[in-house]
Amino acid sequence: MNQDYTPISFERMDQYLDILSRNKTQASDYSFANIWGWAPYYGLEWRFDGMLCWIRQQRPYPCCWAPVGPWDTVHNWLDYPEMAPGSRLIRVPHSLCEQWSIDLEERIVVEEARGQWDYLYLAEELASLSGNRFHKKKNLLKQFQKLYNYEYKSLSANCVETVLNMQTEWCRWRDCESSEALLAENDAVARVLAHWNNIPGLCGGIIRIDGVPVAYTLAEPLNDNTLIIHFEKAAGGIKGAYQAINYMFCNDVGKNYTYINREQDLDDEGLRKAKLSYNPVDFSKKCSVSVR
Repeated sequence: MNQDYTPISFERMDQYLDILSRNKTQASDYSFANIWGWAPYYGLEWRFDGMLCWIRQQRPYPCCWAPVGPWDTVHNWLDYPEMAPGSRLIRVPHSLCEQWSIDLEERIVVEEARGQWDYLYLAEELASLSGNRFHKKKNLLKQFQKLYNYEYKSLSANCVETVLNMQTEWCRWRDCESSEALLAENDAVARVLAHWNNIPGLCGGIIRIDGVPVAYTLAEPLNDNTLIIHFEKAAGGIKGAYQAINYMFCNDVGKNYTYINREQDLDDEGLRKAKLSYNPVDFSKKCSVSVR
């Protein structure tokens, strides 16, 4: 494959965001905060080719992600070196998999990647928790509101240090040192927060109990109707804290969007159960593609 790839950078962020705005995807993977935050862990690089941006990872194995841009303008996908025989692409949005299946037919093999599906929720449902489907969530929220002297505020640049300190404490509580995944996530949180003023649209919320931060959420708009929750953490032993930060943030910033994207479950049984418990209305489906 050609060597025109360069590290993810702020120098070409605006160009990338313009291309992303022309892309028909609800996939959280391709938001700028996501590729910037996780760039060191996956060894992410990008290559701009006309109106497309190709992203590739070096770790844990080299391969490309789906191209970002207006897919319907491409005349021949096989002209791209990323689509050479023997290539494998991951995190490919379902709509592009369908397009490739029509355009390339037997030249590709498509495999479902259930663990990479993003969970999509109606923002108005998460902001109200009304009805029997959300009964348990509403009960936990009410217990939190009754038990604690809490204060919710929107995240701002002034909160960055506070959130970083809370993330450090959360990592101590969860023993991140024993988990490569949690350490990588901790680094991604720090990398995104360090550039709060540089990444457009970053937003979030923080809850304090008696002045002590106990929960935060960090989010980014993917487009005009979808908001991505990238990170959400709460201190241990505080009943209803996760339900509270989700509910309060959705009433604060989430009300300006139609959908809340809470990202993937990575085939983790506990995560899948937790994400399903919030009653997703749809999924941003993804697949893996092998080129023959």
